[in-house]
Amino acid sequence: MKKQKKLAGLEKRKSISGYIFIAPFILGFLLFMFKPMIDSLIMSFQDVQLSSNGSTRVFIGLDNYHSALRVDPDFTRLLTEEFIRLVVYTLAIIVFSFFISLILNQEFKGRSAVRVVFFLPVILSSGVILGLESNNQYMDTLKQTVEANVEGVSVSVAVESILKTMDIGGAVFDKVFEVIDNIYDVAMASGMQIIIFLSGLQTISSSMYEAASIDGCTKWESLWKITFPMISSLFLVNWIYTIVDFCMRSDNQVISKIQTVMTSKLQYGPASAMSWLYFLFIIVFVGITSFFISKVVYYND
Repeated sequence: MKKQKKLAGLEKRKSISGYIFIAPFILGFLLFMFKPMIDSLIMSFQDVQLSSNGSTRVFIGLDNYHSALRVDPDFTRLLTEEFIRLVVYTLAIIVFSFFISLILNQEFKGRSAVRVVFFLPVILSSGVILGLESNNQYMDTLKQTVEANVEGVSVSVAVESILKTMDIGGAVFDKVFEVIDNIYDVAMASGMQIIIFLSGLQTISSSMYEAASIDGCTKWESLWKITFPMISSLFLVNWIYTIVDFCMRSDNQVISKIQTVMTSKLQYGPASAMSWLYFLFIIVFVGITSFFISKVVYYND
């Protein structure tokens, strides 16, 4: 009985600590984001007209949603294309970050420096540094010069040409080669996931691998029988994080479309409807995939 009370007290303290950690986000959301989200939701059902005296709003029901899905020639197509990119790149980032974390978890000279190199993209892709990188005319000119003077054929292009000549391939191969050609982007987006995987790998006791080795378990079997189950919960964390991070990329065509409709055409109603459609689409996708992934997650209690 005393042991159960101690466990209940420990769980309660853990819960309180968790709420304290997320309290700044909850407070910031309620203060700065909740009201704009509600205004955006209301605006998605209205026709908003701007004038020198302010704005007038007329309730038009689901017309903005119908216009986005059935009338606009680009929104549905861009949504489909971005969904395919989301699935392909999310899987590529998860696989890449997991195997890189396995390598970085090994003992070798200069391991700390290598870890810093893989985490640097997280710093370089945020805030002011990202703006400096994207607006750096010198870097753009240098990139164009390098591309203009590079000779030879890309290995991935050569392999792709061979497969197409042999009538092997299709849409799946095109996406695979697209990921290979953009491996730099995959690596740039994998820094945080690598750190999360590393934190999980370092919690696995070495005695478990030693016992498995004594029983005749190979490295490959240890990967599936020990490593995967012990850090399976982190796959779910990284999956959700990667999806959210992908949706915030600067090259997201759906977001660019919404921004164009809102800022260039000043159509706030249709832009709000598109935003909520995209938001609900991502929420549903995250919910469905998280449900299936959680079925194979092992929690070491």
